[in-house]
Amino acid sequence: MRLLLSGNEAAALAAKLARVRVIAAYPITPQTAVVEKLSEYIADGELDAEMIRVESEHSALSACIGAAAAGVRSFTATSSQGLMLMSEILFVASGMRVPLVMANVNRSLSAPLSIWCDQQDSMAVRDCGWIQLYCENNQEILDFLLQAFKIAERTLLPVMVCYDGYILSHMAEVVEVPEQAHVDEFLPPYSYPYQLDPSKPLTLGPVGVPEFYEEIRFTHHEALLKAEEEIGSVMKQFAQRFGRQYSPVEGYRLEDAEVVFVSMGSLCGTIREVVNALRMAGEKVGLVKVTLYRPFPGEKLKRMLAGKKIVAVLEKDISAGATGALYS
Repeated sequence: MRLLLSGNEAAALAAKLARVRVIAAYPITPQTAVVEKLSEYIADGELDAEMIRVESEHSALSACIGAAAAGVRSFTATSSQGLMLMSEILFVASGMRVPLVMANVNRSLSAPLSIWCDQQDSMAVRDCGWIQLYCENNQEILDFLLQAFKIAERTLLPVMVCYDGYILSHMAEVVEVPEQAHVDEFLPPYSYPYQLDPSKPLTLGPVGVPEFYEEIRFTHHEALLKAEEEIGSVMKQFAQRFGRQYSPVEGYRLEDAEVVFVSMGSLCGTIREVVNALRMAGEKVGLVKVTLYRPFPGEKLKRMLAGKKIVAVLEKDISAGATGALYS
């Protein structure tokens, strides 16, 4: 089924198709329409889920952690300053290894106050232990969110699906929407292996003495590195089921390219058009799109860029005092 959807509508529909059971979120521009649409689905009886209306993003993610620890599929969405307010709890979610999913609608950080798009919000938390995926278009928003739940539940790591504010969140595109039955086959009901159960008491997120803490952080780091292979596997399964192929790093017209642009997010769509125009003018140019930013697919990227004369990294962020985060 093909529908005309904004990016936010695609995100909400993906959460509905995934049959999330708990949604906790606080509205913030340009994310608000995601949770509004999910509230509408619940009110209309199209989604059997609990919508928790909280007083802040800090509480929203805390509630999602509790729900995920209790064994239910959980979802939240935020943007910009909201993600910053969540920052303390982002580390808790990854450290506790709870499989929840977040849609982050990329927006600039204050100050000065800006509601427009860049990727500094998600880049600011790139080291918090979450898997990060970046979307080029609205089809990828729906597809990556569906894959994110499977990835999270297989790796026991939270997943953040990032897409550009306004450019994607409020722009409408035709999106291929899978049947619910097909999504159910791809994403069957899930049981968290360490779920909270009064009959089988356990502690999640205990105090860690230094040697214990170091071990846990190291195993978490290793799990994140190993997740790259699992992410690739899920992307292949998705392609087999739905016919749309994705990869952690994707090349476009690289076969004889001497100059290669590297980028993430919606900017890649613009760069594709530039590459096509320059190719028609006889220039040997290409594009590498980084879809998976954490864990970073460095070896794949090296192989794709090997032998190229010029590599130009275009990104919507800056690591203050250093370089662009993607370039680094």
